[in-house]
Amino acid sequence: MAEGRVRSGIDTLKASPARVYDYLLGGKDNFEADRALVDRLAAVLPDVRRAARANRAFVGRAVAEAAAAGVTQFLDLGAGLPVKENVHEIARRRRPAASVVYVDHDPMVVSHARALLQADEGVTVIEADLRRPGALLSDTELARRIDFDRPVAVLLAACLHFVPDEDDPAGIVAAFTRDLAPGSRLVISHWSGGPDPVADAAARNAYRRAATAPLVDRDPAWIRALFAGFDLLGPGLADVLDWRAVPSGGGAGSSFRLLAGVGRRPG
Repeated sequence: MAEGRVRSGIDTLKASPARVYDYLLGGKDNFEADRALVDRLAAVLPDVRRAARANRAFVGRAVAEAAAAGVTQFLDLGAGLPVKENVHEIARRRRPAASVVYVDHDPMVVSHARALLQADEGVTVIEADLRRPGALLSDTELARRIDFDRPVAVLLAACLHFVPDEDDPAGIVAAFTRDLAPGSRLVISHWSGGPDPVADAAARNAYRRAATAPLVDRDPAWIRALFAGFDLLGPGLADVLDWRAVPSGGGAGSSFRLLAGVGRRPG
């Protein structure tokens, strides 16, 4: 992609989590700043690319599980750039009429997603910041697409670790899930550090210096608490490499540990 300082409101001099993820997955919608940050991450956390691919596969399995259970509405928060096997594609293999809303505040994500999905009546892309749940939940387009009186799968995949504590990530999750109907799903993956505290600190410092958002690792107990009010589906909170993977991905010992879980609203 051509470089520049600022293009259509997009800061190309700072790495963006969405573009970094795109590069980790082998995409081309990224800039030099994103690639440089990935190189620094990979130098201290050599499993970071594998973790990104595993996260994408986890999302696919979680969406397929929800669709198989009858969920026909999907709200993908912090959706990131479009990739192969997007949420709507996976959901519609089971539920052809599934409605999917992608939400991101990165203008490049929104532009690319709208260009790709503009002809699809059942898919909507909303430019909004998940850190402002009240504004998003009152959005008229969201209300048109998602009926919260019926089950909804809310996806927060690999995005909450870019939300600092002062923005109350636990409160954000609670706001989006408080009124979900029985049978709804909550899908979360979150960085939980690795076996080397020095490497983790180097990764945090790299993001702090070069990216538009921080990178925050949180312990398993904190992540598990996000599922309050939900029944965690088996195998519970697990490495993304292992969540219902066949065969097991063998997440133990990974230098970049992403923990993943899917909760079901009982009732």
